[in-house]
Amino acid sequence: MRIEWWILLSVWVVATGILFFIPKNKIRLAVVAFLFNQIITFLIGLLVVELGLIEYPIRLFASINRTSFTYEYYAFPVICAAFIVWYPNNQGKLIQLGYYAGYSSFLTIVEVMIENYTHLIKYLHWEWYISWITIGLSLFITRLFCRWFFAIGRKKIETIRGFPRA
Repeated sequence: MRIEWWILLSVWVVATGILFFIPKNKIRLAVVAFLFNQIITFLIGLLVVELGLIEYPIRLFASINRTSFTYEYYAFPVICAAFIVWYPNNQGKLIQLGYYAGYSSFLTIVEVMIENYTHLIKYLHWEWYISWITIGLSLFITRLFCRWFFAIGRKKIETIRGFPRA
């Protein structure tokens, strides 16, 4: 078996392992973040591949989809869910900005290494900084959605209990 298939297998194992570290009281938050991030990566991933900016020579479900199923539909949404669950809400803006930068940088470095040393991804008209920006934006948009989604839920519950939110 080629190294690329071992990498894909290990990504599935590691991403699944991350799920076991999500606290039970935040599973709903993680599920919402996971599913919303899948929507984003589905749309952006298809657009990027169809525009010929990135190519995935070795991938799962090659006859069905030209994007990387492993990254765009599982690994990145799992990492995004972990990002949202462990987000430092009570910290300063600088730490929160560093949190975004750290996640985006780590994922971009891994992607660039995979692009340079394997056949899993090939940049055609793409650069590392575009990945960094799109990863950061995806994390940010997912966090905004989760905050909105759960704020709406709190408002409905408080209204039902007779305590309208001011």
